[in-house]
Amino acid sequence: MSTTKISGKLAIYGWTQTIRGKRMRYLPHTEEDITAMLKAIGAQSMDDLFKSIPGDCRRKEPMKLEPPLTEWALDRHMDTLASQTAISPDYLMFIGAGSYDHHIPEVIKQLLRRGELFTAYTPYQPEVSQGTLQSIYEYQTLVTRLLNMDVANASMYDGASALAEALLMAVRITKRKKVAVSTAIHPLYRKVVKTYFHPTGYEIMELAYGPDGATDLSALENEKELAAVAVQSPNFFGCIENLKNADALVHANPKTLLVSCFTEPLAYGLYKAPGLQGADIVCGEGQSLGIPRSFGGPGLGIFATRQKYVRNMPGRLVGMTKDLEGRRGFVLTLSTREQHIRREKATSNICSNQGLCATAAAMYMASLGGTGFKNLARLNYNNAQYLKTELEKAGVQIPFKTPAFNEFVIRMPAGSQAQYESLLKNKIILGLPLNQFYAELEDHYLVCATETCTKEDMDRFVKEVTS
Repeated sequence: MSTTKISGKLAIYGWTQTIRGKRMRYLPHTEEDITAMLKAIGAQSMDDLFKSIPGDCRRKEPMKLEPPLTEWALDRHMDTLASQTAISPDYLMFIGAGSYDHHIPEVIKQLLRRGELFTAYTPYQPEVSQGTLQSIYEYQTLVTRLLNMDVANASMYDGASALAEALLMAVRITKRKKVAVSTAIHPLYRKVVKTYFHPTGYEIMELAYGPDGATDLSALENEKELAAVAVQSPNFFGCIENLKNADALVHANPKTLLVSCFTEPLAYGLYKAPGLQGADIVCGEGQSLGIPRSFGGPGLGIFATRQKYVRNMPGRLVGMTKDLEGRRGFVLTLSTREQHIRREKATSNICSNQGLCATAAAMYMASLGGTGFKNLARLNYNNAQYLKTELEKAGVQIPFKTPAFNEFVIRMPAGSQAQYESLLKNKIILGLPLNQFYAELEDHYLVCATETCTKEDMDRFVKEVTS
């Protein structure tokens, strides 16, 4: 590495480390660089760059940040933080709740490292982006087949934003200002929906879940002006919703749309796709499709709908066409780059897509194929059923009897927090405590078992939890 000593500092590729000091800077611009750039645009200071922002929207005092650290002190600090995180396989954990542990075929890891995929930029110019556009087109095709829908976009940020965008899309289509959202939808998804809807004035009606863990749709009988009804299947408790019943109730009012969301797309390798059960919009998280959990991100927002609603669909859409010489080509269609910055006239403020994650999902689905996808889904189901049965035989209560996929709820004896802490010291995580989201579910835990769980691990989990 080439280095230059400058005034007691070490300059390496644009950043400096003060020797024997406490500070290091990562910014490549010197004070002279900044002064020259400000002069070029006619600004006196950095503050001039923010004059267009109203004063009451700007921070009045500096942020309360810790003092800067040296590189080595920062490394130690990060190691300390990391040591506080329970990770597999050091810990025995059976937690899903929207982020699932699945084996990822090695072929996907290798292909994603290819430079033309890993560094591909947003495909604004189709003439130089054919490879990227084709991979996204293949992803869209596989998504529509998985969900049995007519059209899918080029992906969104994550499952939560996809659900919020789906409900806003329903409002645009129906011209109505009220939506119904099941409380059995992932709690964090519902928080994002509330954030999206807060400044709009649109109303959110909550649908309670019943004693079986599935959504109670009876409240819909008296609601005639809903833009959409949103349910999740499998829902947050792992229960499979009766989408056919939801279809009948929702579409008794012809204008109301049925939005079906999900956190575990692998379930559709075993259960009937939402598109076959009357859903108008299907959206959710695609992390399970070849994307590592990575401590919570990145995710992949999957979004699909019926052909008649395609012009109201947010995000990007890649289409296949022919050039002047009759050769097959791929383009961004129905909306241009500029469409996404038309402010109030745009269908969404999301103007990007999770290109690399979408490519990984396409690779994953193509690698497994239809038969492999079904077999893997069956393995997930079998593992969860085995764990549920063994826990129940050992005396653990299973409160929701509705069929599930690869996660389910257990109820422990009152005061289970002490047992939770005791198991944690032995590197065993009882499950996800549900009382943080549902006050009425004290001592209830969400447990998940995917194909990564071995019989030995599940047997040990049952033994430790019930001892």
